Parts: sequence; C-alpha cells; structure tokens
Amino acid sequence: MQPFLIALQFLTCLPVRLDGKPEPQQVGKSLLYYPLVGLLIGSLLWLLDMALGSSAAPLKAALLLTAWVALTGALHLDGLADSADAWLGGFGDRERTLAIMKDPRSGPAAVVVLVLLLLLKFVALWVLLAEGHDLALLLAPVLGRSAVLGLFLGTPYVRQGGLGQGLAEHLPRGQVKGALIAAVVLCLVLVGTGWLALPVAGGVGWLARRAMCRRIGGTTGDTAGALLELVECSVLVALAVQL
Repeated sequence: MQPFLIALQFLTCLPVRLDGKPEPQQVGKSLLYYPLVGLLIGSLLWLLDMALGSSAAPLKAALLLTAWVALTGALHLDGLADSADAWLGGFGDRERTLAIMKDPRSGPAAVVVLVLLLLLKFVALWVLLAEGHDLALLLAPVLGRSAVLGLFLGTPYVRQGGLGQGLAEHLPRGQVKGALIAAVVLCLVLVGTGWLALPVAGGVGWLARRAMCRRIGGTTGDTAGALLELVECSVLVALAVQL
C-alpha cells in the first residue's frame, strides 16, 4: 500500500499522508503504480464530467482541463516547460541543455509550448465531449503515466541527485512488464478506443525517448514529465481527429 501512496502523493495534489519516511525500495516500487494513479485521475475527471451533465461542451472542456491541471499540481507541465527551454536554448549541447533545465525561470519557448499544448488539449476535449467520447478522460491519464513507467524501464537516468534518481535506481524491473501489460489490457477494454490510443502513445514515446537519448543520453525528471504531457495531448488529439 505504501508504494501506491507514494505515487499518489507525488503525482497528485490529493491529501495523502505517508506512514513514516519511505524506504528507497518503496520509492522505486511506486513507479509500478503510476498507471493506477492515472486511472484514478481519469476516474475523477469522468465523475466530474458526469456531474456537469448537459453543460455546453466548451465549458465542460475548460472545467475538466482546469481540474486536470489542479489535480496534478501542474507538475508535468513544469517539466515540459523546462524541457522546451532547454531544447531550444541548449543548441544541441548536452551540458548546456541540462543546466537550462535546472533554471526555475521560464523563457519564451516554455510559454509558447505550454499555451499550444493546453490549447490542443482544450479543443480535443471539446470535440470528444461533444460527441460523447468521455472514455478518453480515462485513457489519456493512464497512457501518459504508463509511458513514464516504460521510459524509466528502458532509459538511463542522467541527473545525479535528481528527483527521479531513486525511482530509477530502485525500480523493480522484473515487475514492470506486468504493470504495462495490465495498462494495455485496460485500454483495450475501454470500448475499443484503445486500439487507436495505444499506437499513438507508443509512437510519441519512442520519438521522445529517441530525442532524449540523442541530446542528453537518457532522461531526467523534467523530460519524463514532458513525455507524460505529450502522450496525453497526442492521445486526446488523435481520438478527436478520428471522429
């Protein structure tokens, strides 16, 4: 139970109290529960969608997106912003890219990328909700956090002392495949929309990981957060486009 609570505390703003200081092994094992936390976030969004009833689709989309950001504390958006600044300002240099990611200030690239991503999410939610495809609210959070689990499984962690170092060092790799398979099965069970969402998430994850490895030789907490946001957005947009 403790690893799940660690994942819930880290990935959301829900009031979670841990039973003492987590052991490093528990921190690593918490990664296995990322897809489950995604399902919880999606379920809360789905319940909010139900509570809003027949409200206009644009209003529902705006409220749901606001709740989505609030639930996660904009943690992953911060990672996306830092990564955007670093990729533009790093000029292909590994050390410069890593240094910029540590800078808490946001530059023009971060602002533009955040605005575009939130705009795409909002419009995609608008289209999906207008057509009654509210199960996308479950799919996107699950796949976004599953992508992070897969990233840590197959990618070196390059930031010494970073927030993700404990996750990477103590990840129980033998159990990751089971967690990912469970996430895939869940997506496929959701009325078949998972058949489109899965290859989209996999393709975005592969491209993002390739860019990380080429630029910095692996991943950091910021790039993992950026991956999560990109996968969520891509899944929503792909599902909306195919309607």
